Amino acid sequence: MKNEFLSVFSFKEVFSQLIKDKFALIALIVLGILYLSVAFADFLAPYSKDFSDRTQSYVPPSQIFTIDEKGHFSKPYTYNYIREFDEETYEIIYKLDRSKKYYLNFMNKGEPYKLFGLIGSDRHLVGVEPEGRLFLLGTDINGRDNFSRLLFGGRISLTIGFLALFISFPLGMIYGGISGYFGGKIDNIMMRFAEAIMSIPSFYLLIILAAILPSNMTSVQRFSLIVIILAFIGWAGFSRVVRGMVLSIKTQDFVKAAESYGTPKLRIITKHILPQTISYIIVAITLSVPSYILSESGLSFLGLGIQQPDASWGNMLKEAQEYINIVSRPWLLTPGFLIFVAVLSFNLIGDTIRDVLDPKSKVR
Repeated sequence: MKNEFLSVFSFKEVFSQLIKDKFALIALIVLGILYLSVAFADFLAPYSKDFSDRTQSYVPPSQIFTIDEKGHFSKPYTYNYIREFDEETYEIIYKLDRSKKYYLNFMNKGEPYKLFGLIGSDRHLVGVEPEGRLFLLGTDINGRDNFSRLLFGGRISLTIGFLALFISFPLGMIYGGISGYFGGKIDNIMMRFAEAIMSIPSFYLLIILAAILPSNMTSVQRFSLIVIILAFIGWAGFSRVVRGMVLSIKTQDFVKAAESYGTPKLRIITKHILPQTISYIIVAITLSVPSYILSESGLSFLGLGIQQPDASWGNMLKEAQEYINIVSRPWLLTPGFLIFVAVLSFNLIGDTIRDVLDPKSKVR
């Protein structure tokens, strides 16, 4: 009962501190917006993830006007772009076609979808008439709306970390708990195996494994395999820390009391010892998610992760690696900015939680 009270108190203290710390609060709000956006991507995105208009390749972001030609306030509207070839500079340029306005409509009727895979609808938050085009963040080389793809791509980039944690953390907890509790030869053998896993250069292993995957694999299959690989690599280091904590916890009186009552050893580990490591686990989870996000993004950037036409922030950023795109089409760098924001937000929250739950930090 005492342990449960302490756990509840810690959670309340953590939440209270997150609210008080302005940087952590901003990070929490930012992550909330990102996850809500990707969850409702079908509704928020003007176009579906499969939309493509090859005549609109590398179109700049649509300009939204609220004042008409006479200087009066107007319902927001935009113009389509006209593609032209500059014979002097040999460049393709886009000019606004001011012959027709396309007004923005909220709750606009567009391509049908199923929200959360269950609720059928064809309403999108904002859109224009079918003849018009609304590209809030421009388009890529295939004429696909970058804003819509950012939302759909975020589903993969932001969820891969949590999916990997669901595999690696339970495995690391149980493995480290058993190793630390039994000690002796069992501990020695188990830790040597964990150290062997930790010695594998994770990123290079991911590159090798991803490179030898069959080319006909779907993005869902490739995504699932990436999660499994990341989880297989990530549990070993975590188990070592848990094992060290268990070595000190198992000598405490409540563990000795449970042993004297004849409680099964596995139950002692899972019900009495591992819950005492919850503070570290919370911090470790928060700080581990960014590494998984960066690993997936790095693989997809190298063309070894999520494949086109499916989107992830990593493979979207790949298009911005060319110098001409960085200079002339800066909107293609948006996925990199979102990766930076998400990783920074997780780190800020993780640091704040660590400061709250670490007694040494409190003393300082």
